[in-house]
Amino acid sequence: MRTDVTHFKLEIKDGIAHVALDRPERKNPLTFDSYAELRDWFRDLVYDDEVKAVVFNSNGGNFSSGGDVHDIIGPLTKMNMKELLNFTRMTGDLVKAMVNCGKPIIAAIDGICVGAGAIIAMASDLRIATPEAKVAFLFTRVGLAGCDMGACAILPRIIGQGRAAELLYTGRAMSAEEGHAWGFHNSLVDADGLEQAASDMAARIAAGPNFGHMMTKTMLAQEWSMSIEQAIEAEAQAQAICMQTGDFERAYNAFVAKEKPVFEGD
Repeated sequence: MRTDVTHFKLEIKDGIAHVALDRPERKNPLTFDSYAELRDWFRDLVYDDEVKAVVFNSNGGNFSSGGDVHDIIGPLTKMNMKELLNFTRMTGDLVKAMVNCGKPIIAAIDGICVGAGAIIAMASDLRIATPEAKVAFLFTRVGLAGCDMGACAILPRIIGQGRAAELLYTGRAMSAEEGHAWGFHNSLVDADGLEQAASDMAARIAAGPNFGHMMTKTMLAQEWSMSIEQAIEAEAQAQAICMQTGDFERAYNAFVAKEKPVFEGD
């Protein structure tokens, strides 16, 4: 697994990868380089057995201010159509890599979480936020469409079509309270406890049947495009595969022995 990253923070401990953008003095904007390196790291993650879960942390009181105005927005105004399409496909590939990495991702959101930062939070599996978290899909405020990096497909699935439409049309910030009430945030915690709460959630997940978690993540992503009959059949096949794992047998043996199962991920 690649650990020699240069454009974001990375620490792997006890099977949990802790990731964060690393420009706190500018509220952690993304650059061309950090986009690409995050995309490549999440792509590689699917083949790594050491990492069981990912925590995408805030840094310096903010999650991310999105694409850097000077490093990204400015250069985009000077690109031709082919170059622009290469860029938008590259940013979309980051979301694809997160969705397909096979590991549950928890976003720990404090302060500013806007633009592409909001997309990263959206593409995570779970979101824990502070009361100060402000999430905005502000693409229309810079003259673009709200349909960026899968927002029109994924956000309505989390908070509903009408609420997503409002945020994507207006670009306004969703307060932490709204985000929690609407189901975007799984929970709200004070800033002092944010990183610990996310780490505790990741540890709880990492202690579970990791092959099963991979299958759950895969089915959550794929079943939106299936009919009910297709989904039921896909889950039948997925569950039959999981029933061949050692973790399934370990759980049974532990139940018989009236013990807590210790999962090993195979």
